[in-house]
Amino acid sequence: MTDPRAAYAQARQTLIDEIREHGHAITGSYVGRQALVLTTTGARTGQPRTSPIAYSLDGDRYVIVASKGGAPEHPAWFRNIEANPVVTIEVNRLTFQARATVAEAAERERLWSQHVAVHPVIGEYPSRTTRVIPVIVLEPIDQDLVVTTSLGVASARH
Repeated sequence: MTDPRAAYAQARQTLIDEIREHGHAITGSYVGRQALVLTTTGARTGQPRTSPIAYSLDGDRYVIVASKGGAPEHPAWFRNIEANPVVTIEVNRLTFQARATVAEAAERERLWSQHVAVHPVIGEYPSRTTRVIPVIVLEPIDQDLVVTTSLGVASARH
């Protein structure tokens, strides 16, 4: 019998590897979805922690949500961001640092709606939990980084 945790860990690692190698998923449930690799600094350990996450764009900012599939608790990476807001993003074969901030009030609602328009299944998650699912904005620290929103493709300015 296959250990479900081991199968999940393997699928997660495959997704990370595909995003790094191809710039997007080529197998599994993330095919056709905008996904990035997020590396945070562990709040307790100080060690790097890497997660594949669906994203949407808001101008030159990346938007992610701490949904954990509608679980009752926030994902560990969200606690890491709260403790250490400087993160590393890998998207479309680029790697760069960004500053994470939690969207509040009207901005949160606007960004949530935009994100759900790109990733409709995420819109179901609030019905599975009593917590408010955080919306996080990732702003590239290097201002020379540009994002082409019409294609969802990041590129570096020379």
